[in-house]
Amino acid sequence: MAGIITGSINLTAIPKDKIIDGKKGKYLPITITINDEVDQYKNQGPIVVSQTKEQRENKENRTFLGNINVVWTDGNFPSPPPRENNSGSQPENKTIIDDMASDDLPF
Repeated sequence: MAGIITGSINLTAIPKDKIIDGKKGKYLPITITINDEVDQYKNQGPIVVSQTKEQRENKENRTFLGNINVVWTDGNFPSPPPRENNSGSQPENKTIIDDMASDDLPF
């Protein structure tokens, strides 16, 4: 499973209040969506500032940062890694669609 995705981010669009000070630097939580179809500008998905579940439920506007394009793939898309739940055991691998549905994403 391999692929190469390129993209660009509009640095002036980054909301300063969303930057997180970490131990090794400053971070911005982002979400990248890969669509099945290209848009009118030949992009395959957006890069946006990540939102909380409450922000998504309230249908708050997303902060658009840029676009991505898949430039190479071996034909397989990687599955998400297993996550630990509260009991400490590993759940079954879930598909990306299952994760998105359980997270109530609006897109």
